[in-house]
Amino acid sequence: MDLTTNYLGLRLPHPLVAGASPLVDDLELVQRVADAGASAIVMHSLFEEQIRGEALARERFHDVHALSHAEAPSYLPASDEFRLGPDEYLEQIRRIRRRVPIPVIASLNGTTEGSWLAYARSTQEAGANALELNLYELVTSIDVSADDVERRSLDVVRAVRKSVTIPVAVKLSPFYTSLPRFASQLVASGADGIVLFNRFYQADIDADALEVVRSLRLSEPGELLLRLRWLAILSAQVRTSYAVSGGVHSGLDAVKAVMAGADCVQVVSALLRHGPERMGTLLSELREWLEQHEYDSLEQARGSMNLKRCPDPRGFERANYVQVLQSWRFE
Repeated sequence: MDLTTNYLGLRLPHPLVAGASPLVDDLELVQRVADAGASAIVMHSLFEEQIRGEALARERFHDVHALSHAEAPSYLPASDEFRLGPDEYLEQIRRIRRRVPIPVIASLNGTTEGSWLAYARSTQEAGANALELNLYELVTSIDVSADDVERRSLDVVRAVRKSVTIPVAVKLSPFYTSLPRFASQLVASGADGIVLFNRFYQADIDADALEVVRSLRLSEPGELLLRLRWLAILSAQVRTSYAVSGGVHSGLDAVKAVMAGADCVQVVSALLRHGPERMGTLLSELREWLEQHEYDSLEQARGSMNLKRCPDPRGFERANYVQVLQSWRFE
């Protein structure tokens, strides 16, 4: 069974990649993920706020009056809230590259152009094989338009593309008015691939304490459905590399993602729940399903259920919404 795939120009033995998670902070866990069969590893993000905060901290060290300016450091997360500072992050890339023989994809999370983007080149110099731009922006002001958000994102992609020679993927949220058009603009601006999707971690409210409660919830298999829908739509129209992130918990989930158009599948929650060795289980399930259904290669399955090739494309369009609403029957 030929499971090889090409993601961002990287030739991988199979599509199962260890997605961004705290696992990369521990070299022993990194080794276990690699030994279990992961074809590549994605670093968790280095944040724009983190890099800016580090720069401000250095400025304060040299200038005792630094706290007097408008952009006070207290407005940014404290440096000890991050597991790895910018310099430690780059060193961890070097350590991982020395430790395991699989590609390492660095990740930057930010929304605006600025000096923090210099770290794109730094990740390349540290040995990253590719870079994932995590464009997470939560707009809370009525003065910011959809055009503003998309323009900033495209500016960031162009700036990064000019500064590095390694492949660049863009990780998106699903909350765009016209995702197909925006995806095509990202590719035109230099993106080599698109990752679907960012997970929005929602805040809860403690009504008794009158506090906002932050919590981390791992993904569930049902979250894959949104990704399958947009993979099928985008892969049929915008030519680029695609990765799915979120909701992959079994080999069959990976099969579905590939059929919708994914070149690789990023696994996170399944590894955090069951341990790095879960990667080997998913790989076996993927291979067994394809063999049982008489596929000769992964390539045969890729994109077979996208918007152009599936038997009933209405399942990904508005017609599906109408039909599903009419399908409920009381017993």
